[in-house]
Amino acid sequence: MTTNDEAIEIKNALKVYKGDTDVYALNDVSLMIKKNEFFTLLGPSGCGKTTLLRLIAGFEHPTSGTILLNKEDISLLPPNKRPVNTVFQNYALFPHMTVGGNIAFGLEMLGWSKSEVASAVDEMLELVKMQDLKNRRPAEISGGQQQRVALARALAPKPQVLLLDEPLSALDLKLRKQMQIELKRLQSETGITFVFVTHDQEEALTMSDRIAVMNEGKILQYGNPRDIYHHPENKFVANFIGDSNFLLADIQNGNAVLTDGTELKLSKENKQVSNGQKSILIRPEHVQMSKAKGSKKAFEGKISNIVYFGTDTHFHLELKTGDDFTIRKQNTPNEGTDFEIGAVVELTIDENAIQILND
Repeated sequence: MTTNDEAIEIKNALKVYKGDTDVYALNDVSLMIKKNEFFTLLGPSGCGKTTLLRLIAGFEHPTSGTILLNKEDISLLPPNKRPVNTVFQNYALFPHMTVGGNIAFGLEMLGWSKSEVASAVDEMLELVKMQDLKNRRPAEISGGQQQRVALARALAPKPQVLLLDEPLSALDLKLRKQMQIELKRLQSETGITFVFVTHDQEEALTMSDRIAVMNEGKILQYGNPRDIYHHPENKFVANFIGDSNFLLADIQNGNAVLTDGTELKLSKENKQVSNGQKSILIRPEHVQMSKAKGSKKAFEGKISNIVYFGTDTHFHLELKTGDDFTIRKQNTPNEGTDFEIGAVVELTIDENAIQILND
């Protein structure tokens, strides 16, 4: 359904690379991206996310299907005719130009006047907080600063859409986390639609207004980060977003019965699911653990390993069903652990924390 909120609409996009065996990089993909939205395409390598980004940019054309930008068909327009800019993994800065010169170059190619270029360069440098580095060359600034220059250069012409192809992948962990916050700030301040490609689920959850999870050329689910994390529609999405425990259960009259006979109560929503064998999802942070009391009906496991991560501790268990199971427990400054490897523990799970999956 078309509305005035749409920046980009993909309709039944198909991208096939012909050869001895045809490769379907995109297989009947339909998607709507809103104006002023931070939208992320998330998935493993080869899932089609970069191909979809390249179709929007104009570097590739669809085998069939339509790409609309502000309701206009741009499917066959060349890149320079689209009000879209791209930031790549390698920032592709001109090494012989200054920071200011790199930002100015594209504007000069567009025929902007000297005063317009100078004003835009200063505006962009202020936006990315690099006013003092205007006359430095790329080799004289850090990787994070180079990333900011690439962003400033792409934002300077004020495109309607900014495409970002894994631009944080070359940065170290701490700097990457800082740039996640910085990217979200830039998107919010400029009001430009950002379409971000990544295989990193933490990046997607941290920055996005909405996420599309892709695999094998298809979009498996899209929505806001909270919905996708707490209500994944299938096992692939559940496994790709966050840590997961999967168990096989027989759904019987509002309960999930595990293979060893243990019964777990289901929420009212899940009680509407038809009876039969299903995969259920339980997130590691949604489980409470206590010393076993010896009840035959208790949901129990034996601790096989304990891993300390600083912010939290992961307890790896073997359940009576034979399944591996992980519990994540938040650490506090004065808290040790009362649990040791080999201990049998009882698990408590809120009925709303159990999700029944479609596959």
